[in-house]
Amino acid sequence: MNFNNILFLDIETVSQYETYNHLPEDWRELWDLKAGLLLRNKEADTPETIYDRAGIYAEFGKIICISCGYIQGTKEDRKLVLKSFCGDDEYRILTDFADMLQKWSGDTDKFLCAHNGKEFDYPYICRRMIINGIAIPEALKITGKKPWEVRHLDTLELWKFGDYKSFTSLKLLAKTLGIPSPKDDIDGSMVNSVYWNEKDIDRIAIYCQKDVITLAQVLLRFHCESFIKQENISIKYVQQQN
Repeated sequence: MNFNNILFLDIETVSQYETYNHLPEDWRELWDLKAGLLLRNKEADTPETIYDRAGIYAEFGKIICISCGYIQGTKEDRKLVLKSFCGDDEYRILTDFADMLQKWSGDTDKFLCAHNGKEFDYPYICRRMIINGIAIPEALKITGKKPWEVRHLDTLELWKFGDYKSFTSLKLLAKTLGIPSPKDDIDGSMVNSVYWNEKDIDRIAIYCQKDVITLAQVLLRFHCESFIKQENISIKYVQQQN
């Protein structure tokens, strides 16, 4: 595998509105219907108490950060370069990411890689692009393509080896493979609160970048390759979209 032809990515999402009470009436009714399906046999919760989970659904959430990384060099000289698109303006985040992706994937020998990307990151990005009226880049399209024409890698799927009974988090997988955990500050369940209550987008971007670093290290470990040294990891820049 040519690791230099892979774009590693991770996204962070939050609810479109700060709290359940901020929802417009028509959206509140729609969330209540959605929540009703999620709350079957869970009498202790209500649509309001689980609203902080709205961000994982593209219809009720939005993307506030996309972090990407690509590898340069080979073997012991490998370097990982990171870049993030983040902020409050989802349209600009997606537009700039789409432009970058279109330029990066100029030939057919390029791959995307994410953890649980086929179930979450890739479709979420595509859905939010459609909602925002943005053309989906060729690298993200799967409609009409044969399975071997879709260049989407998923470290969760690779780790399953055909076993579909369970979910393995990136944190658990990293620990299993002897890779330092990316979860040394916040975790996914805290992103909504950090965004709406603390307004700390930089903290979220750093968290997202750590996931991308871990993702790249995991894929290298899958192929019995040495890890990228910490001193060879650089952040090109974080692009705030406000």
